[in-house]
Amino acid sequence: MKTSISLSDYLNRSVLEIEEALRASIPQEWDIPPALRESMMYSLEAGGKRLRPILVLSAAEAVSRNANARNIAMPIACAIEMIHTYSLIHDDLPAMDNDDYRRGKPTNHKVYGEAMAILAGDGLLTHAFYAVTRSAALGATPETALAIVSDLSRLAGAPGMVGGQAADMLGEQGVTSLEELEYIHLHKTSDLVVFSVLAGARIGGASPTQLESMQTFARKLGLAFQIQDDILDLIGDEAKLGKPVQSDVEEQKVTYPYLIGMEASEKLVERLTQEAKQALEEAKLAMPDRLHAIADYLMRRDH
Repeated sequence: MKTSISLSDYLNRSVLEIEEALRASIPQEWDIPPALRESMMYSLEAGGKRLRPILVLSAAEAVSRNANARNIAMPIACAIEMIHTYSLIHDDLPAMDNDDYRRGKPTNHKVYGEAMAILAGDGLLTHAFYAVTRSAALGATPETALAIVSDLSRLAGAPGMVGGQAADMLGEQGVTSLEELEYIHLHKTSDLVVFSVLAGARIGGASPTQLESMQTFARKLGLAFQIQDDILDLIGDEAKLGKPVQSDVEEQKVTYPYLIGMEASEKLVERLTQEAKQALEEAKLAMPDRLHAIADYLMRRDH
């Protein structure tokens, strides 16, 4: 089935809906210290392309013809953006990447101090799991919500994103093989993409075979996305990226272009993207076109 709305319109509409949901995601009636709430919302509302939550929504729509699938998936879309945002807050800290700007704005610790930034990240991480439970109130089965919580715990935790960040930190200036670098990229970046696609697919009612194919799609797409990010750090437009370019060079980080060169990195991105799209075809989804288009969008350099 072909989609009737352009990708640009779809992305813009989705961003508006996600940001509205994010603003309402932390109940106003909860008794939270004002400085903590402000710090959490500062980074949560700092903008960005909202690609991971969009993948949640589009995966749910790709699998299901149920018009309510998008609504049920929205709290999970918020949850993955909270996880992603908390990871950026902590990643920007002096003890990690020591960045002053994120998405064109001062990083959280530059505005609220290191201690409050850490606590804001902790708050967003914890609140993400509460957000997932809200999907059950909207129509997700308890079994589906439990499977999504299990995925999130694993893919965002020590065997997933956190493990990738630890390997990245421990391996700085010491990564000497593609296997080591691939491990870092697969877990630090790709695992959240995998979660996003799997969570949406679960909400849409995907079969075990479809889940397996969509996991392959997301894993390859996530790796390609991170390699493309390595490339853009060297040749990208700082205004469009919302962060300084050449930061990997300044921090002396080992990247794909550093290890295998720019041309080989570009060819690898192209191959991984095609393999991801092939896996998506194998899933035999009701509406795969949107995910195909998003895969192509993620690999572009003009955004």
